[in-house]
Amino acid sequence: MKIRYQVLSVLSLLSVITFLDRIAIGVAGPQIMDDLHLSKENWGWVLGIFSLAYGAFEIPTGLMGDRLGAKKVLIRVVLWWSFFTVTTGLANGFLMLLAVRFLFGIGEAGAYPNSSIALVKWFPANERARGQATIWSASRIGGALTPLIIAPIQLLYGWRVSFYFLGTLGVLWVIFWAFWYKEEPSQHPSIDKNELDEILSNRQLTATNQHQFSGKMFRNQSLLLLMAMYFCYASGAFFFQSWLSTYLQKGWLLSPSQSTAIVFTSFLLAAFSCLAGGFVCDYLAKTMGTKKARMWVGMSGLCLSGIFLLIAISLTNKDLAIIFLGISLSLMDFTIPASWATAMDLGSNRAGTVTGAMNTAGLLGSTLSTISFGYVVTAFGGNYNAPVFILAAMLLMGGIFWLKIDPSKTVEF
Repeated sequence: MKIRYQVLSVLSLLSVITFLDRIAIGVAGPQIMDDLHLSKENWGWVLGIFSLAYGAFEIPTGLMGDRLGAKKVLIRVVLWWSFFTVTTGLANGFLMLLAVRFLFGIGEAGAYPNSSIALVKWFPANERARGQATIWSASRIGGALTPLIIAPIQLLYGWRVSFYFLGTLGVLWVIFWAFWYKEEPSQHPSIDKNELDEILSNRQLTATNQHQFSGKMFRNQSLLLLMAMYFCYASGAFFFQSWLSTYLQKGWLLSPSQSTAIVFTSFLLAAFSCLAGGFVCDYLAKTMGTKKARMWVGMSGLCLSGIFLLIAISLTNKDLAIIFLGISLSLMDFTIPASWATAMDLGSNRAGTVTGAMNTAGLLGSTLSTISFGYVVTAFGGNYNAPVFILAAMLLMGGIFWLKIDPSKTVEF
């Protein structure tokens, strides 16, 4: 296996761990709410505070990666979030849990921007979408595995032990990464000349040593539209990542085992869809150009996702509604490779900062939607479909933004 694909494999494993740690709180939600006596509104804040912290530190941590390199920064962020994953299991009430999840969010900030930095350095430009597809597909596998791993641990040992276990996985990954990864392909002792030439001659990096943050980047229209699109995407995506188990059990009155099976299946479908999105995006780029390829993948995925989500909540047949929910998540994630590859195109050797900006916008959307979910349910008399209708409309809006995004308009700093 080529060394760059080994790098991609290690980053993909990190993506699995990232989502195991992130979605575990959603899977354990009903048990935690009952054990700590949390209301729907309390729970919305617990879920949303993660996104708030995550979004606030995305750009700073991406900028840090641009300056220091992905190796050092990923060591810091994974150790940090692993510690607070373990600490989640020690929470004894609403305020402590809220504080811990805020600090956990700070830790996870920068994971994907810094993975993008590694991809920019290790992969030719024409493989960026596939690289992102692999990493994000792995995240969905992590999402699919979470209920299968967390539910049995909860059943046997309680929800707290599951967080101790997950925190340990992150520490083991850091130990390997620290000794194995090299910041530049030329520094790796096992890479051959052909692969090195293939990477270096096709990276399309702009030459600059300036890594300060500048508001000038926000004058770029394509970046602003990309951020607006990702705000809409993440608002829908975090429903599946944080509220889905609670939505199914308390909204549809399904059993924990039924919701576990649905969460697993939905994220498994999303993993394949995400991987397909990357390959389709790179293939279309060869035939119709990068701009149209990214646009068609992004626009079609988000618009169709919104339509299928609307259909799902309008059905009375639960089995059929579940199928449409899964399709909606799959179509939503079909767009991820196009989104992150576009951010890498716009950022070039400042990919950490630009992907951090895009993800910050997404996390702002996810924070607002996650926190407001419980309030909207209460406002509509316990109707769990009311907030999902709003999220579907946002997905449709996000798809329209793709019409004016141009990946060739590199961001100026």
